[in-house]
Amino acid sequence: MPGNWLMLLILLHGCLARPPDDHDYYHQEILTRDHYYSYPDPEESQTPLEPGPEPEEPQQPGMEVIYETQDTRDEVYQASKKDFQPKKGNKKEDKTHVQMQAKNGSKKSEKNKKSPEKLVFGATEEKTFHEVRESCPPLGLETLKVTDFQLHASTVKRYGLGAHRGRLNIQAGVNENDLYDGAWCAGRNDAHQWIEIDARRLTKFTGVITQGRNSLWLSDWVTSYRVMVSNDSHSWVVSRNESGEMLFQANSEKEIPVLNELPEPLTGRYIRINPRSWYGDGNICMRIEILGCPLPDPNNYYHRRNEMTTSDNLDFRHHNYKEMRQLMKVVNEMCPNITRVYNIGRSHQGLKLYAMEMSDNPGEHEVGEPEFRYMAGAHGNEVLGRELLLLLMQFLCQEYQAGNKRIRHLITNTRLHFLPAVNPDGFDKAADLGSELGGWSLGRWTSDGIDINNNFPDLNSLLWEAEDRPRNIRRVPNHHIPIPDWFQHENATVAMETRALITWMEKIPFVLGANLQGGELVVSYPYDMVRSPWKTQEYTETPDDHVFRWLAYSYASTHRHMTDSSRRPCHSEDFNKEEGTVNGASWHTVAGSINDFSYLHTNCFEISIYLDCDKYPHESELPEQWENNRESLIVFMEQVHRGVKGVVRDVYGRGIASAIISVEGINHDIRTASDGDYWRLLNPGEYAVTARAEGFTSSTKNCAVGYEMGATRCDFILAKSNLARIKEIMQKFGKQPVSMSLRRRRIRFRLGHHA
Repeated sequence: MPGNWLMLLILLHGCLARPPDDHDYYHQEILTRDHYYSYPDPEESQTPLEPGPEPEEPQQPGMEVIYETQDTRDEVYQASKKDFQPKKGNKKEDKTHVQMQAKNGSKKSEKNKKSPEKLVFGATEEKTFHEVRESCPPLGLETLKVTDFQLHASTVKRYGLGAHRGRLNIQAGVNENDLYDGAWCAGRNDAHQWIEIDARRLTKFTGVITQGRNSLWLSDWVTSYRVMVSNDSHSWVVSRNESGEMLFQANSEKEIPVLNELPEPLTGRYIRINPRSWYGDGNICMRIEILGCPLPDPNNYYHRRNEMTTSDNLDFRHHNYKEMRQLMKVVNEMCPNITRVYNIGRSHQGLKLYAMEMSDNPGEHEVGEPEFRYMAGAHGNEVLGRELLLLLMQFLCQEYQAGNKRIRHLITNTRLHFLPAVNPDGFDKAADLGSELGGWSLGRWTSDGIDINNNFPDLNSLLWEAEDRPRNIRRVPNHHIPIPDWFQHENATVAMETRALITWMEKIPFVLGANLQGGELVVSYPYDMVRSPWKTQEYTETPDDHVFRWLAYSYASTHRHMTDSSRRPCHSEDFNKEEGTVNGASWHTVAGSINDFSYLHTNCFEISIYLDCDKYPHESELPEQWENNRESLIVFMEQVHRGVKGVVRDVYGRGIASAIISVEGINHDIRTASDGDYWRLLNPGEYAVTARAEGFTSSTKNCAVGYEMGATRCDFILAKSNLARIKEIMQKFGKQPVSMSLRRRRIRFRLGHHA
């Protein structure tokens, strides 16, 4: 009786009160679902399907390899390409193929194909019936739109392999068998297990994408499954074709995603995946994504709460290389007075690396105007950054023309550079399969198998070895550390893209920059390499640690989700304790990172911004991702105007190039640009700043940095040193300068005097 009263109270509460939050909703579901651990179909106990080895099929080479290198990955994708690419130009045959079964790595459907014809921002094109039928986007298991409370399972092996871990592309933690493992795994291996998704509203389900368990040591994946939908989670309708209940062929290894489209869309609130067979030496383990179109329901609380719209009229779609180039050209034609398109080099396959400059005087460095850069796509399969930079170009152009004071001030007083595709070859490889089917790593590397993000010379070790060397008489340089000779050799393992980036970084006096990445939701700042050689994780701070922490927080705090304390971790790392930021070396050590190189070889302070759990989100996610990041992208650019700036000149008013700017108490210097101008990023406070240059007497000033936006002006005039004057006079009259021989004479005199 008490239980009945409890149920009545719950029902009354649901009718009279506001809709429950996630936590209450979860408890309500548990209390009302007495069938939670029941089998999907009582009749199935009569004909159980026993697990066993996979059906004998022509096995492609390398299909069971544990991926460890780019070469093995490429072999797998090339070997299985015939199996999972539908034949072109035969829609009827494609449809029959989908109805029967979808093969491994099925090539992306029409929903991911674009037409390059129209480039009007925000334009849409008329779709055929076939395209509309296949246009349902992912529900959002990978992007975390689907919460943990919406995922349920018949049984689980343990908490770390619970239903909440059954998300496409989720990665296991460093230590497997902990709270963060790489899939949902059933507690028993039989044909009665299931994983269920509550869409929280009526949805037209059109497809399922599956993977096996992410693990270095274990081989667990499902080879076939059934699909069922329900409106109440009690009565279920099974997906069928002409011959009866549909049995979908799933994975033949654990990493390559497999798409199965339903023969006919099924409508319901709940969808279940019921594994029917699995790899014989493994267990029932799955990672999934569901394709579905929510049906109109203005009264649905969860729909209203999660709905995201944008008023910006931009081109929200994925752009291939040709479309990217055309869009940049369109922006340049719309705003010719403040934009310039140029390239910094070529990729391994010969594609130009295009960049967009935005400034009130494009093409020229203006004295006193800092240079800023955003780059994206160093990992070709991390596509969100690429699209955000293309959206940012459009937005800045539109807002400048509309008279937005904030944007006009930014462009007038800053020279902005955007490089949206550092690794276009890798992107092309990932885009061949599309936003859901590329997996976690396809397209990450360059065409010659190099990870650009970690391909820069390791200057950290050179600095630290010099600092640790005993009795080091000469002062250790802490900035503009030269590139080692071995790195310059033609046979060095250095990507063409990396060499192009270094040339670009050396040519332009960048002050601040960020590289946009994916697969996590956090801002990482240097150092990225640990100082202790025997450790893989250790907080390793730069001399400018406080500045870097502020820069990282300026982006994270203005992002819509990065600092949300209730946010679920993407994979296994919880960055909420540092409010959406992390020191790179304390996360995982990386030698030769772009951030460390930029800091130690140039004046530029660089950070890495990981934009989302999903490296390659569906097109439908782009408007929301733009809203998530728009303010952060602008705020971070504005940080280039914090600290002190000025010009170092001689007594005749000429700028002194390569003068060294030092700040007392911070063991990291910068150098002036070719015109003698400099920018030194600093947090608010008072600083003793010193300018020195070869042949000049150094000068020190006290410079105060305030809290308001705008760098403090701190100019220097340096006079020639006495020795430099003597050299000039002697050279003027045709005599040899005394130089340092004076010191030798003094030493001889002292020795003779003592003798």
